[in-house]
Amino acid sequence: MPTYTPPTVTPTDTASDAGRVPQLGVADELLGLLRDTTTEPRPDTQLEALTLAVAADLPVLLWGEPGIGKTAALTQLSASLGLPLTTVIASVHEPSDFSGLPIVGDDPAEHGVPMAPPDWAVRLVRAGRGLLFLDELSTAPPAVQAALLRLVLERRIGALRLPPGVRIVAAANPRSSAADGWELSPPLANRFVHLQWTHDHDVVVRGLGGVWPRATLPRLDPRKLPEAVDFARRAVCGLLAARPRLVHQMPGNEARRGGAWPSPRSWETALRLIAFATAAGSSRDVLALLVRGAVGDGPGLELLASLDRMDLPDPEALLADPAGAALPERGDLRQATLDGVVEAVRRDPSKDRWDAAWALLVRAVETGAPDLVVVPATTLASLRRTDWDVPASIERLTGTVSLSLRADRAAARAKAGR
Repeated sequence: MPTYTPPTVTPTDTASDAGRVPQLGVADELLGLLRDTTTEPRPDTQLEALTLAVAADLPVLLWGEPGIGKTAALTQLSASLGLPLTTVIASVHEPSDFSGLPIVGDDPAEHGVPMAPPDWAVRLVRAGRGLLFLDELSTAPPAVQAALLRLVLERRIGALRLPPGVRIVAAANPRSSAADGWELSPPLANRFVHLQWTHDHDVVVRGLGGVWPRATLPRLDPRKLPEAVDFARRAVCGLLAARPRLVHQMPGNEARRGGAWPSPRSWETALRLIAFATAAGSSRDVLALLVRGAVGDGPGLELLASLDRMDLPDPEALLADPAGAALPERGDLRQATLDGVVEAVRRDPSKDRWDAAWALLVRAVETGAPDLVVVPATTLASLRRTDWDVPASIERLTGTVSLSLRADRAAARAKAGR
């Protein structure tokens, strides 16, 4: 039989290889310099929303176009939080990779057939902590999505349960830009907090220059924890008591069912997010991203409006001390506060309360936009009893109300003319 003879290496080939090795070393050095970046504390609403949801131990799903920086954000997040990152590409796995592979033992009739977890799950359990990143979720077929249900909600893979120190974050591209994309199944979508991941021009430019924003966990105030829980419960329960149809509304459109929508599960998620945001003193923009990402845009906006009304000052306290009243700065909240004061006078009319309401309207004119008092002043004037004298303070409002009414009539005439 013929035998295999390895090729001989000529001196020319050896010299050529030797010449290339130093150049690869220089190339590696250059690559190292390009990877050498740093971070800085920098306001970033979507990054703060992500870290707050991670702190609340809620599964998060980042939606964004390819190349927007979702994977880079998760890599930087794991490094900043000191959590080992485990990336699992959902679309290249079989359902059994998440539900567990059956392993037959010595006596299946006696001990059953256990479901063996994959190696990455075993490593996470041994570490006791980590960030599990489920990438390309929208390219996972329905059978794989079904197998992910237990992992995302119950944190179980086969017979193994992930420890509390493991956080779950996923990423997906919209179906229009995903490779062989699928819509997310409603049961899987309803388990996530959905965050729309977009690029910020300044962040990208500064990051390419070597400085990215730093992801830090929110600082929760231990003194605010009971108050934060009570506030969150009152907010969610108050809204659902007034709007019972919002408790469960699965959208009829297939694409919308693959996003955020209200259910008892997602309302519980929203409640937890409100409690964490309150204890951390997060901005309203961050809370808006999270609440809308949990229950959807419409119900989320209603919940945010309900939260605003909960923060309004008590009308009775304002009527008791109009001179020292602190009115909200935001125009919509100030308008709602003044309307509440007038409604309080309507429910319990008296000369003293009527006069106090006028004093509040004067204070509102002096400290904010005058046009906000027009409707409350007109309504308050209609509540006057015949034996009530007109307070002197009302003269300070006459010009404002008259000018606003004339402006409204002029606008109406112009609109009718067009």
